Amino acid sequence: MEAAEAVEVVSIPAIPEPRPAPIETGAAGASARREYERRSAKRETRIRDAHPRLGGLILALSDEPQTTTAWARGAKGEEVLGRGLDSLSDRGVLALHDRRIPRTPTNIDHIAVSAAGVFVIDAKRYKGRPHVVTTGGLFRPRTSTLVVGSRVSTKLVDGVHKQVTLVRAVLDNAGFPDVAVRGMLCFVDADWPLFGGSFAIDGVDVLWPKKAAEQLVAPGPIQTDVVSEIHRALAGAFPVA
Repeated sequence: MEAAEAVEVVSIPAIPEPRPAPIETGAAGASARREYERRSAKRETRIRDAHPRLGGLILALSDEPQTTTAWARGAKGEEVLGRGLDSLSDRGVLALHDRRIPRTPTNIDHIAVSAAGVFVIDAKRYKGRPHVVTTGGLFRPRTSTLVVGSRVSTKLVDGVHKQVTLVRAVLDNAGFPDVAVRGMLCFVDADWPLFGGSFAIDGVDVLWPKKAAEQLVAPGPIQTDVVSEIHRALAGAFPVA
């Protein structure tokens, strides 16, 4: 009877699982900065074409219109807030900046994810003190209006609500229906009082960067690995603008 031939056992190395692609967190204020530069360059071209010899002098002696400089101011506010949010990464806060809302021309300034929840943050660089004016009473419904300085700014609250609704829908579809989402209006250079000052209107927090950071780093029920999963899901749903 012939002896059985020895069978050589070949070990097959395990195939490592592919690493997930790095998340592009975005550059705070980038799209606003591009819009300012586009408008500024268009104005310069228009003036130089209309006045070939004096165009440079006209540009040097005239100011850009407020509709143009507002984009630069807005970009600066987003940049300042973005740096503050990024500095909280070692405290468990993961941020996304300048995110495009698909199929629309608008964007979300900042989204922050932490153990405390998800925060949709609209950065503003307005002058004046944010406050609430309440009207109505016994015979009329009570209405709360956001005012910054003397500017009625309630439309800002409506804008945050729309963004929160979109983020809420993404979280629900991604399997995170129980994660809390909070909207914030963060005024970077407003005239805040020394004590107090922050408030909520129609469920939206109105505050400044340091006060926002206090909420973001507060203890919460979301585990670190889940924070990362939520961050990735939101990055995929809202691309860099």
